[in-house]
Amino acid sequence: MSSLSISGYFPFARVKVVGQSIHLDCQPSGTLIRLEPDRRFRPVCHDCGGPGTIHSGNLRRIIRDLNMACAQTQLQVDYRRVWCQACGTARVEHMEFADPGKRITHRLARYVYDLCKVMTVQDVARHLDLDPKTVKEVDKHFLQQEFGQTNCDGLRILAVDEIAFSCGLVGYMTVVLDYLSGRVVWVGQGRVRQTLDGFFALMTEAQKQAIEAVAMDCWEAYINSVQLNCPQAKIVFDFFHIVKGYSMAIDNVRRNEYRRASEDQRRFIKGSRYLLLRNRENLQPQQQVKLDELLAANKRLNAAYILKDQLKEIYSYSDRRLAKEALDQWCALAAEINESSIARFIGRLQRFEDGILNHCDYPISTGRLEGVNNKIKVIKRRAYGFHDHAYFALKVKQAFPGHPPTTLSG
Repeated sequence: MSSLSISGYFPFARVKVVGQSIHLDCQPSGTLIRLEPDRRFRPVCHDCGGPGTIHSGNLRRIIRDLNMACAQTQLQVDYRRVWCQACGTARVEHMEFADPGKRITHRLARYVYDLCKVMTVQDVARHLDLDPKTVKEVDKHFLQQEFGQTNCDGLRILAVDEIAFSCGLVGYMTVVLDYLSGRVVWVGQGRVRQTLDGFFALMTEAQKQAIEAVAMDCWEAYINSVQLNCPQAKIVFDFFHIVKGYSMAIDNVRRNEYRRASEDQRRFIKGSRYLLLRNRENLQPQQQVKLDELLAANKRLNAAYILKDQLKEIYSYSDRRLAKEALDQWCALAAEINESSIARFIGRLQRFEDGILNHCDYPISTGRLEGVNNKIKVIKRRAYGFHDHAYFALKVKQAFPGHPPTTLSG
């Protein structure tokens, strides 16, 4: 009858199991596995991998390994010190299952990384009884190997937007998305022109020339960077941000109308801000009634509200000439309202006209990035905030690895 052996659980080269101690009377319960170098093998240098000769003294380490059932497993490893001729000094011998400076095995580190894909760092640390700093360092190490390099191959259509990392201007990060595959290509700290310039600096001239269009909001820093680095690329301004800008102009009209109105007229305008900003289909029936009463009582607000729906129609054109005519007509009608906030918005539309009309050729938007931003907020909440920008960027890239490229859609 053969005897049972735990050696099969530790199939590590150059070492052998020489003993085991089990401790069930403590929490958590654990087992200590004692490993010694297998002297049948000549030691090799940990740094260069070259053969070495036995040097004076050994080095003992306690290394955490994968649990055996519910018991924590610690490895007591005796490393031999070797003289490496290539390095010209004494080194610790190489062990395939762990690095001498680390306190966990490679296979436990891989398990930690897999858990961090679906759990927070804090949860993984509690689950495995590890220091959260150790868990984060392991996760970041694997993330750096997998997502640390920026891959710009095959990029044609991009979407660029900023996300709030923390408060203040420095609390923003710029996200570059491969529009066709949904892959987050790059994340950089800040939202100034130099931030996006940093992304383009990673690309070859051929890769830059391959960029056909870039979707973004009307942010001067991004516009200038794209025009400088990819002058052939068509900039497409996002529909949502254009309408949002007009909604702010409508809100200024509402405030001015409230100041001009009599006491009787003010009762219709008071508390109507969100009625004017939301789409009618998103309002409750009683809210739609109140909106109709407001528009019937105030002609200027009625005209401004109708123009909001007409502005959306400009993005439905696929013919550039017809879209241009519709935009010019809209600006002429909006100018008749004779409001300074509307006039400023008209000037902004005319200034960014090409970026609006480019939507006819490339029906794209940053809408896909808005979905990315929502998921990023979940990542931040789960992590209780990130103080390591590089780690946060890697987690974002991991969350959006992309899929096979799709065709263009708005």
